Amino acid sequence: MAATIAPAALKSLLTGKEPFALIDVREAGEYNSSHIPGASLIARRQLELQAPQAMPFKGTPIVVCDDDGRRARLAAGTLERMGYRQVSVLDGGINRWVTDGFETEWGMNVPSKDFGEKVEVVDHVPEVECKDLAARIQKGEKFVILDSRTPEEFRRFCIPGGRSVPGGELALRITDIAGDIDKDTTIIVNCAGRTRSIIGARVLQRMGIPRVYGLKNGTAGWVLAGHKLETGADRVQLPEPSAAGVAAAEAYAAKLAAEDGVRYLDIPALKSVMARRDQATIYLIDVRTAEEYSAGHIPGFRWFPGGQAVQRSDDVAVVKNCQIVFACDKKARATLIASWYRQMGFREVFAVDGGTTAWAASGGALERGLTEETLAGYQEARAKVKSISPRDLQASPPATVIFVDTSQDFARGHVPGARWAPRGWLELWIGDIAPSKSAPIAVTCADGRGSALAAATLGELGYQNVSILEGGMAAWREAGLPVEKGLAGVMAPPTDVVPAGPDRNFADMQNYLRWEEALGHKYAPSQPLA
Repeated sequence: MAATIAPAALKSLLTGKEPFALIDVREAGEYNSSHIPGASLIARRQLELQAPQAMPFKGTPIVVCDDDGRRARLAAGTLERMGYRQVSVLDGGINRWVTDGFETEWGMNVPSKDFGEKVEVVDHVPEVECKDLAARIQKGEKFVILDSRTPEEFRRFCIPGGRSVPGGELALRITDIAGDIDKDTTIIVNCAGRTRSIIGARVLQRMGIPRVYGLKNGTAGWVLAGHKLETGADRVQLPEPSAAGVAAAEAYAAKLAAEDGVRYLDIPALKSVMARRDQATIYLIDVRTAEEYSAGHIPGFRWFPGGQAVQRSDDVAVVKNCQIVFACDKKARATLIASWYRQMGFREVFAVDGGTTAWAASGGALERGLTEETLAGYQEARAKVKSISPRDLQASPPATVIFVDTSQDFARGHVPGARWAPRGWLELWIGDIAPSKSAPIAVTCADGRGSALAAATLGELGYQNVSILEGGMAAWREAGLPVEKGLAGVMAPPTDVVPAGPDRNFADMQNYLRWEEALGHKYAPSQPLA
């Protein structure tokens, strides 16, 4: 059984230099509202999926927290069953943390967003207001709009006429992009809000590219200014880097390494580091595009595109005070991301000298394909539970059908009559939903995997007649069966989801942007608060 740790002892860990992980196992909406600074979010229902990559060394000291300790204790048990050897629970949860006088913060990926605002203020990154950009486009001024988000985000919605160039690719691709535009064309870097626009514009600014601006408040600001977004755009093909483009990016990398203290590992040194992965947490991150990673990567390296690695540093480096090694095909992109991490305060950060090219030249084999997602404990759980086909469930539904994914997933479509019983709360809610442990229960989710784990838990609680919907709601829809939408069947107002993108209303957007910009005020003390 996991030990407990007092808030004061956790505070000492957070200010120390020893490797450990602080995991908040609540849902994203709860975490967004208030969490302990330094905590990484891994919702309890995601532990089996995310923990192996987030905390690859099973001897890592882990502190698990929630609001009051109940779900944290359940999550600690899951981690211990997964083989983690040093798991403790924050005594009294965040409630006691606050009672004992320690601070909390709100928001998602706060370390990276705070850093982005610092860069904007300290480095004087130029920006343009959405209304001004729209007016200048209307006047016929020449612009190229580079969207630094992921290609998937870009396809959903973008600034009209923009093109996708993810942030980690900007330094490598900009020479060829700039070569195809008139010299009097202004370059705009945008994202959905602020951070990736700022970081991307700063990359180009530091490279010496003229006429570069970040789009203030990104696509959210564009909507708030009364303009429409383009949807379904497919301008995601990146230019193949020319010899001149590669040379410019590599020269920029050398500048960053010298100025920001990026250290390199040659292949023998990399192999030595990799050999210690059974003794300590060591993150091995390939920052290239998904296509490049799939075509061939160094074995053991995880794919996390460079722009997202900067945007989500607390998702990458869940374990604090450990080594992080970035790789690309040569030096440029890995050095860029390592440089940002050095500026964020990470100490043990390295780039692979020569990347996959050097690895292959040394005789090392490259692995192909994207890393397959594995769900710890799934096969064991699946072997314990019965399944029911979509048509059989429709023909003979039990009195109790539950859906164990998020409220957002539930609202988008569930088996008619199902009730929402999120997996993170399952043990605490199921007694009210299904008082009789002999009555039949059907468990559903998006794809059937979470259902299997939830059903196994119900079996451990003594429920005797539990089955799962084979293939989840995906199979249900594929069978052409009726889907109920909305939040009927939800016992309490959901607090598990953070609205994003088109799901945000204007007030959500405004509040978020004000919060994000306010993070930078402390870096400019003389600037009056808005």
